[in-house]
Amino acid sequence: MSDTETSTPAELLTFRLGDQEYSLDIMCVREIRGWTKTTPLPHAPKHMKGVINLRGTVLPVMDLAERLGMAPRKHTDRNVIIVVKHKESMTGLLVDAVSDIIALTENDLQPPPDMTPNAPAGVIKALTLLDDRMIRVLDLSNIIETETAEAA
Repeated sequence: MSDTETSTPAELLTFRLGDQEYSLDIMCVREIRGWTKTTPLPHAPKHMKGVINLRGTVLPVMDLAERLGMAPRKHTDRNVIIVVKHKESMTGLLVDAVSDIIALTENDLQPPPDMTPNAPAGVIKALTLLDDRMIRVLDLSNIIETETAEAA
């Protein structure tokens, strides 16, 4: 790999789930909305909270903490929905709070250790240390596509 490939900057949107920090590539984020009550759908997976009306479009909303195997918790007006686009579909990711936008290079990212052999494939694609904060970089395709395959 050449130096230009390894040092290409990437911008990540960081957010909180409980006391943990996660991030997503900013290029997949379409908007950030305040918490909106969802309309549940029958037979949906437990982490799918339902759908909301996003300017005339039905948007599925996933509780990202539950999707990642964290304990369910009560949602408040302080929660945020990050609207992301993956391939041609839009999904809302329910998180506790958005933190900030950070710029990193590939050199700043480390692959995660393989500690969870039964976890969904590649949900965490990298880790980075920023100040004293360990930030997990999510692989949106594995979170959304695995979900789509389960729902089919």
